[in-house]
Amino acid sequence: MAMPDITVMGAGIFGLSVAWSCQSLGAKVQVIDPGGPGGGASGGIVGALAPHVPENWNDKKEFQFDSLIMAETFWREVEQVSGISPGYARLGRLQPIADEHGLALAKARADTAKSLWQGKADWNVVRVEDHDWAPLSPTGWLIHDTLTARMHPRRACASLAGAIAARGGGILRSGIASGQVVWATGVAGLEELTASHTRIVGNGVKGQGALLHFSAPDLPQLFADAVHIVPHEDGTIAIGSTSEREYDDPATTDTQLDDVIDTAMRAVPLLHGARVIERWAGLRPRTRSRAPMLGAHPLHDGAFIANGGFKIGFGMAPKVGQVMAQLVLEGENDIPEGFRPEASF
Repeated sequence: MAMPDITVMGAGIFGLSVAWSCQSLGAKVQVIDPGGPGGGASGGIVGALAPHVPENWNDKKEFQFDSLIMAETFWREVEQVSGISPGYARLGRLQPIADEHGLALAKARADTAKSLWQGKADWNVVRVEDHDWAPLSPTGWLIHDTLTARMHPRRACASLAGAIAARGGGILRSGIASGQVVWATGVAGLEELTASHTRIVGNGVKGQGALLHFSAPDLPQLFADAVHIVPHEDGTIAIGSTSEREYDDPATTDTQLDDVIDTAMRAVPLLHGARVIERWAGLRPRTRSRAPMLGAHPLHDGAFIANGGFKIGFGMAPKVGQVMAQLVLEGENDIPEGFRPEASF
């Protein structure tokens, strides 16, 4: 390939999305990652693209909302170019309502969603009996939002990598950076920043998830007892995940995942007896501010950073790619102040 205009270090969801968005603006790109596409946390299995609750609106919630609305067009084009399905579908989500206070709160949020979600998605309070596929609910009521979507993380990374390659971009295990450089190296990148500072800038938080053999590809995902239950298009259901600040082995599953699976089966009795076909564990990059870190790199002069997706990286990815491409290629900075690197220092 010709000498690239952009080198992205890191082939996780942020790195690949930035590279794709830069390529869509006409740049020649290469992505370098010794682990290959989705080699780190982005190679997980859960894939819940879930919104923040529609209240106390701020830049972070608006950014994520915009990204979730962009996602259908974003992933459709990626799939068309790559020929690889990312497993994306916006099928909504059902959540049980625990008590009368929660019911009143859910109804109030239904009202605020009408304005905050701009008529592009709904937040409704519905009866359990209206849904055959639903978690148990103490009140008999559920929250049904139509903004939540799902995708398969590994397949999404493969789809993006395939689309970049199909348009002439390089997807490399090693190489020399040239042109503008964007660092999207996840936990390793946050550890590098922390090592240069007097306090923790970011770190890895372990997550564990499982895949069950249970086919429900056209049904909404569920969120019950803090567990995501995500039907995938390939006849599996993902269950996740833990959030562990302390761990001995970041890549090994243990009894904490057993508890997550048990919680899911108690919440959704239909899942009883479903076979566990995969267990996964990995580290997700979390900044001190909990928001993504986007903008000029604090350590590498003239370079940029896109890091800290943590639990919402795939949901944020379309918008992250867009604003980073505009910054790197056009000098246009539409990044919220809370996402800029200085917010994490």
